[in-house]
Amino acid sequence: MFITREQLEAIEDKTLAPYGMRSSQSKGRIHPEGEPEYRTAFQRDRDRILHTTAFRRLEYKTQVFINYEGDYFRTRLTHTLEVAQIGRTLARALGANEDLVEAICLAHDLGHSPFGHSGELALARLMKSEGGFDHNRQSLRIVTELEQRYPDFPGLNLSWEVREGMVKHESEYDLADASDYDPELGGNLETQIANVSDELAYTTHDLDDGLRSGMITPSMLEGVKLWDTLRESIGWKGANLEDLDRHRIIRRLVGLFVTDLLQKADSLLHAGKVQSPIDIQRLKSYVVCYSDEMQSHNREIKDFLFNNLYRHSRVVRMQVKAERIISELFETYRSEPLMLPEHIHDHIDERGLDRTICDYLAGMTDRFAIEEYQKLFNPEEKP
Repeated sequence: MFITREQLEAIEDKTLAPYGMRSSQSKGRIHPEGEPEYRTAFQRDRDRILHTTAFRRLEYKTQVFINYEGDYFRTRLTHTLEVAQIGRTLARALGANEDLVEAICLAHDLGHSPFGHSGELALARLMKSEGGFDHNRQSLRIVTELEQRYPDFPGLNLSWEVREGMVKHESEYDLADASDYDPELGGNLETQIANVSDELAYTTHDLDDGLRSGMITPSMLEGVKLWDTLRESIGWKGANLEDLDRHRIIRRLVGLFVTDLLQKADSLLHAGKVQSPIDIQRLKSYVVCYSDEMQSHNREIKDFLFNNLYRHSRVVRMQVKAERIISELFETYRSEPLMLPEHIHDHIDERGLDRTICDYLAGMTDRFAIEEYQKLFNPEEKP
């Protein structure tokens, strides 16, 4: 006999903290559906996200290094998986709902354009007069409109809580627009965990990839306080950082960040005397955050990465190429819509030409966008 959904919900009641979100208390879905016998609502949401076309495409979308730079660098997909892993760790330790955290984490980057933030900036500029573009809103459009997998409704028909977590996703580079999701309330604990997991993941793995690529060297990091502490903690000295030592340092960095987040969150949860999910959402500030000291260390590493990795000539050259590819594809499709695939034409009357082109470009992988660019602009390529 399998474990039923009701039994799983009872396990949540027993194991989650009072402020953890129970799947049995979900506000439901836009389109009413019977829930499955052996999965909770949030488990079903997670599974639906995993099976989307948009999720699979993340494998060939840029994090920092474009796919052809090498097989070992993070992609948007591996980034998403690392975010989900960190999120589940934090959720388990804090008594939050792991399944809800995982669903939000897996969905948070579905709407990212090819070529990372460079592609997003290009689309935002091109769509300025048509409502703009940002990957947060695009992620929500994917799960509510664009994915067509069910005969009775558009999108994935996810629960309110997952959609709310997506629209209230915030980081240093992402600002939430939650106008339709109780904007006067902050994110619940699970949303806050997903937010900080995203930042933690990209900070640590971008440092790792930068070191692996050689664009960052250990000597460049001398004087960065947390790096010096990590280096001393494993007893590493020298000019050449072997792979094993790099793994040890990055692993310890993740551990330090996670431990600090847990300790700070535990302190704030007790101080706030929260007893329910809504108590957390009504607080004036987030409870899942770093201590002042760790926030200072985190800021130093982020500034270092901005100045030495994100502004490195190799990365900037690819950013410029990316903006040109996206811009020229957009303008070409706009000037002659018949160049768009036939199945894309079906959406023009409903969405308008510019938004249809934007959706098409945002869904492309890096390599598909490059191939399409070659087909359109290289006379030696077959169309």
